[in-house]
Amino acid sequence: MEKDIHKYDDIINLPHPTSSRHPRMPLSDRAAQFSPFAALSGHEAAIKETARVTDSKVELSDDMINLLNEKLSIIAENPGSVATITYFVPDDKKSGGKYVSCSGVVHSVDVYGHKVIMEDKAVIAIDQIIEIESEIF
Repeated sequence: MEKDIHKYDDIINLPHPTSSRHPRMPLSDRAAQFSPFAALSGHEAAIKETARVTDSKVELSDDMINLLNEKLSIIAENPGSVATITYFVPDDKKSGGKYVSCSGVVHSVDVYGHKVIMEDKAVIAIDQIIEIESEIF
């Protein structure tokens, strides 16, 4: 069987067809359609999250808890006291968390709600506090 080498001679020199309805795609967009498929999307973020270090919460002794309660009582009796409170913030995504220090004027100590409210509206859970520093004690 003989191959017909002149099969497409009638169309070989015609101009490239262009649509009258759709504009030509820019080369930058055309290249994007051939970008590699990320089969493991989110995998790198998961690895980074796993590698992120968190602190474990320190368990306080009874003596430390009593000392913190005394300090909280003194602050509650002296509204407007300036204090630096160090407390634990649990991590939302994994076990552990981090320790944060908050300095400023203590607005109130809510014994029933178990929280300290700072003047800048920061709310600190009393059971997360590990240290309180102030000039009043």
